[in-house]
This record gives sequence, structure tokens and C-alpha cells, in this order.
Amino acid sequence: MRVYLVIMDETPEAEKALRFASRRAMKTGGSVHILAIVPRENFNAFGGVQATIEQEAIDRAEVIANSAAGSIFAESGKMPTILVRSGDAQKVIRQYLDEHPEVAALVLGTAAEGGPGPLVSYFSGHAGALPCPVYLVPGIFTEEDIDRLA
Repeated sequence: MRVYLVIMDETPEAEKALRFASRRAMKTGGSVHILAIVPRENFNAFGGVQATIEQEAIDRAEVIANSAAGSIFAESGKMPTILVRSGDAQKVIRQYLDEHPEVAALVLGTAAEGGPGPLVSYFSGHAGALPCPVYLVPGIFTEEDIDRLA
């Protein structure tokens, strides 16, 4: 089964990547894995405050990922795999790909304006060293464009 990995956050780029991945999975009989990443904070607050800040970030990421999963389930009847991890996004994604050889493609969305984001820059530059292809969904694509492409 083909598995499409989407990195989920609150950006329009992530929503477009998710739409493409879910449509592609439906057409190929595959599935979607949603990975939400909580970056580690570079500051240290007092113990209890730091723990609260970190837990709130994890909770927010879980809400975003579950909301995205609900949308996929409503359309396809298939529940995607959801995982929330903390750490450096590039390292977390590489580790996830190493742990899940069934992932057929990493799907990322690009910004409609401005330069590429850090994940697009990094993974497009390192695509040859990954165990799967990287699909970049252009930020200027409409929902109809994405559906047609998928």
C-alpha cells in the first residue's frame, strides 16, 4: 500500500499538501500519515512553566493533526495515521522515514509567495538521499488544480 506522509501545521501550504496526499491516496488505494512536529523551545522557563508551555504546544499540534485527519476520514472513510513528535523538524522527518519504509512519498506544500520554507528548501535539496520521492504542491494551485493533478 502506498503511504503519503504530510507534515501538518496551520499553514495553507500544509492544507494543500494534505489535500493532494489524500486525493492521491484515494486514487491509488493508499493511505495518509500525518506528522505534526512541535519544535523544541530555545529558552528555559521555571520547571512548571516550561512544562506547561511544552504541553500546550503538543496539545495544539494534536488538535491540528486530528482536525486534518477528520477531514480525510469524512471524505474517504479512511482514518489516517497521526503522530505528534517534538524536536528539530528535519531530524524528526528523517527519523520517521527511516522507521516507516512503507512511506512512498513525502508531500510538502510550497508558499504561494516569497521563498520556500525551511522544510521545502531542505528536503528538495536532499531529495536524492531520501528513501522516497518528495512531492511539492505549488502554493498557487487551487483545489481544482490539486484534484486534477492527484
